Amino acid sequence: MGLFDLISSDIGIDLGTANTLVWVRGVGIVLNEPSVVATEVSTGRILAVGAAAKEMIGRTPEAIRAVRPLKDGVIADFEITEKLLSDFIRRVVRHRYLMKPKVIVSVPSGITEVEKRAVRDSAENAGAREVYLLQEPMAAAIGVGLPVDQPSGNMIIDVGGGTSEIAVIALSGIVNNISIRIAGDEMNEAIVLYLKKNYNLLIGELSAEDIKVRVGSAFALDREESMEIRGRDLIAGVPKTMKLSSVQVREALSEPVDAIIEAVRQSLERTPPELSADILDRGIILTGGGALLRGLDKRLRQETNLPVIVADDPLTCVVRGTGRVLENMAIYSKVLMKSRRD
Repeated sequence: MGLFDLISSDIGIDLGTANTLVWVRGVGIVLNEPSVVATEVSTGRILAVGAAAKEMIGRTPEAIRAVRPLKDGVIADFEITEKLLSDFIRRVVRHRYLMKPKVIVSVPSGITEVEKRAVRDSAENAGAREVYLLQEPMAAAIGVGLPVDQPSGNMIIDVGGGTSEIAVIALSGIVNNISIRIAGDEMNEAIVLYLKKNYNLLIGELSAEDIKVRVGSAFALDREESMEIRGRDLIAGVPKTMKLSSVQVREALSEPVDAIIEAVRQSLERTPPELSADILDRGIILTGGGALLRGLDKRLRQETNLPVIVADDPLTCVVRGTGRVLENMAIYSKVLMKSRRD
């Protein structure tokens, strides 16, 4: 370990649409916060970042704006992402004045060159010395502990907030991948639309997420549940409550869930036969926040006839992968997308 390593804290970042997680080398996960920033409209001054800003979504007066600067897994608002990153980096890097950190950021596998540059520039402006990019499915596979450098194939499905990544990995590379911009956020939107269309009830984004977490499912439950929800009656214009069952929520979620299953099918069709045989033996690993949707593994098992395993603590697989790469840069150098100055 050189002097550089002693005075700089290298960090791995899972820059997600819904949540951002940060790993510091030698320490582990030090931060897990919603990717939300609240700003003052007139001055652009940052009022809150992370959990405090998320509580403001859908509740702000005109003078305040609570935004999620990442859309579909990529940067939608460059300036705000930079502020989000510098706030998080400042919170976790203790010796900032001594040495800027080396940063590994995980990005969707379907990212374009322009989007890559945006991520790299944001991280550099936020205080990074060097920036490396790591594809999310690869990070998730490493985080789960799969032997990614072996010739045998591993299939990983990472369902996040903005994107679902389906990848087959072998020999430190992605053999085929499908990245669709349908994931947790689209599930929330589907719930909002369903209630609006069928019950003339308008609910906010946070309520939709709460419904998804509490009674959402992708497969029939042994015991169906229900919950009381509140929103605004679109016809009378007044607040209204209604009871919503897990069966209705499953119906609301059917479209995004079907889209993810279709992408998995396509990915399997494109997989070389030798690797297909490996997947049959090892099964599919499900990671990301979307893996917590009840019954998604059962539904995938039913549709593909393959074993489906939900990773332990699926929310942190990607950031654990960036951490593992940080700790062993020499071993994992092949999997990084080095970002060069153009």
